[in-house]
Amino acid sequence: MNDFVTVMFTWTTYGTWLPGDARGWEKRINGAQMPSEALEEWCRSKMSGEAVLLRPHDRNSVEMACQSHCEFRKWKLLAVNARTNHVHVVAVVDVAPQKARDQLKANSTQWLRRQLQPLIRDRTWTRGGDCDVLETDDAVTAAVKYVVEGQD
Repeated sequence: MNDFVTVMFTWTTYGTWLPGDARGWEKRINGAQMPSEALEEWCRSKMSGEAVLLRPHDRNSVEMACQSHCEFRKWKLLAVNARTNHVHVVAVVDVAPQKARDQLKANSTQWLRRQLQPLIRDRTWTRGGDCDVLETDDAVTAAVKYVVEGQD
């Protein structure tokens, strides 16, 4: 894939948004699902470690990691915002969105493990994450505004 595409990436930290969550959740194939307290509790009981919350310096490292990776890959980073339990990135990439997302997550994990106060866990992120291709200028503008201004 050599064409550039603008994508809004979202991924969550491990254990902070489980299947069954009251905020809603998605199955990979079946899409949006209704909340289920029993399912959420069952998933929590199957976790292999504690839920991961990003501290302020972790959030800064993740944002710097995404900036660095976009510069290295010659992707245009339009917005990045690392929160305590999730990350949003809007970028123009020239690879499959899922591949770009996985690279951003992996690079962020490396930065977290190498910072002065490292965050080292067996699982830092949930599997996968959203890759929403933004096909219009209005969609790009709305996504950037959401990432920059709509997170508090």
